[in-house]
Amino acid sequence: MYKIVAARSVGLNIKQITILAPRIAAKQQPGQFLILRLHEKGERIPLTIKSSDPQSGTVTIVVQSIGKTTSLLNCLEAGDFILDIVGPLGHPSEIENYGTAVILAGSVGTAMALPTANALKRAGNHVVFIEGARNREMVVFEDEVRQASNETHIMTDDGSYGEQGLVTKKLNELISAGRKIDFVLAVGPVPMMRAVAQVTGPLGIKTMVSLNSIMVDGTGMCGGCRVLLGTKSKFACVDGPEFDASLVNFEVLMQRNAMYRDKECQSLKHFQEHKDEELAQLRAELAAEETHYV
Repeated sequence: MYKIVAARSVGLNIKQITILAPRIAAKQQPGQFLILRLHEKGERIPLTIKSSDPQSGTVTIVVQSIGKTTSLLNCLEAGDFILDIVGPLGHPSEIENYGTAVILAGSVGTAMALPTANALKRAGNHVVFIEGARNREMVVFEDEVRQASNETHIMTDDGSYGEQGLVTKKLNELISAGRKIDFVLAVGPVPMMRAVAQVTGPLGIKTMVSLNSIMVDGTGMCGGCRVLLGTKSKFACVDGPEFDASLVNFEVLMQRNAMYRDKECQSLKHFQEHKDEELAQLRAELAAEETHYV
């Protein structure tokens, strides 16, 4: 059982949750993630760790309500519990002094990219952070982004904040202006990461992407997070989550991520129709578990 010690809304359908998990907090490094399960019959979902505090023994995650489990998780508040958490999982980000490092992140992906951006800046890189969102309401952690970078650009699809356009528009502008870019990290929706790879690949710019593939056990045993790199299969949970963008078969990744789309939509619809009952049942189950542990 893992206690939620803080929870707050940070954007449209986006919540920041801080959890008491001392062992994970002591080991977490930039780029790593955890897998959690809300109750005995719940699915296991991977979530990148935004930050950790070894002294307080807490880890912070950022969750966007997309499916049933993330929507249910975002109903929880400080004082509630999560049944199971395993982590930190995955290889940490590669941190070197590349020179100029460009981070491209989309909305909630910003939280995933922040630890790596901070580490790259500490390593002596000139960090350019390009944050993209659909609109002003979806722009998150702007103050932290500015602290983690030497140069910040905010892009919104509708132009309601920052500059109008996609993150790749700003990346192309930097390249066209003659900026020397030594390293790129893209974190966000698969189409965005694919678009970044299409820009940097022909130019030979070292580019890494953090893949948000389907995961179940997090140990490489189930094969659910299989990704195709050239002609080789890798597992995002144990070989990633970050991979060389020039090798990733994004089409296969999108096909695999869409395998359960119909069932996910049905499950979300059922949850939305029975939200209060599901939340009450979850809290009752967790209260019973807490009593059992005591």
